Amino acid sequence: MSKILAFSGSSRKGSFNQKLLKISVSGAQEAGADVTLIDLADFPMPLFNQDLEAESGMPENAHRFKKLLIEHDAFIIASPEYNSAFSPLLKNVIDWASRAESADEPPLVAYQGKVAAILATSPGALGGLRGLVFLRMLLANIGVTVLPDQQAIPQAFKAFNEDGSLVDESKQNVVMALGRRLADTVEKLSD
Repeated sequence: MSKILAFSGSSRKGSFNQKLLKISVSGAQEAGADVTLIDLADFPMPLFNQDLEAESGMPENAHRFKKLLIEHDAFIIASPEYNSAFSPLLKNVIDWASRAESADEPPLVAYQGKVAAILATSPGALGGLRGLVFLRMLLANIGVTVLPDQQAIPQAFKAFNEDGSLVDESKQNVVMALGRRLADTVEKLSD
């Protein structure tokens, strides 16, 4: 059974990306994946600073997050778009977890050989699509295989029903299918 870690690059209460993430998670679970859904608000950490790292080591919450990445085969990441890029929160947690904690730790151990599905929603007309370009590039550069399919949902303020599902049923199905595809891909790779 594939183990998937799901998180969004937003810690805002009522986050649209956290809602979108949950839809994709349900698709992965339907496909039989064991999914751990987290909220980055539960992992507060300082901005990455090499001087801080040298002085105090990796912050406890960064270590906890990195451990979760290592323990899972794949990731579902929903990212808000901030000025055409992914969020500073998402960049910061990725940076901290990329750091080695000992001299004998393999480089980028939390990311190498992992697979990810990425998606976004935003109030704009492109739905966060521009930020996914940079997120895809970053993940690929640190050893994560990113599924070619992705999904961006525009006009987030009116895209969701009260229950957290998408108003557009066809988009709901596409987002769920992305989670299923990730679970299926990880299973095929582990055979």
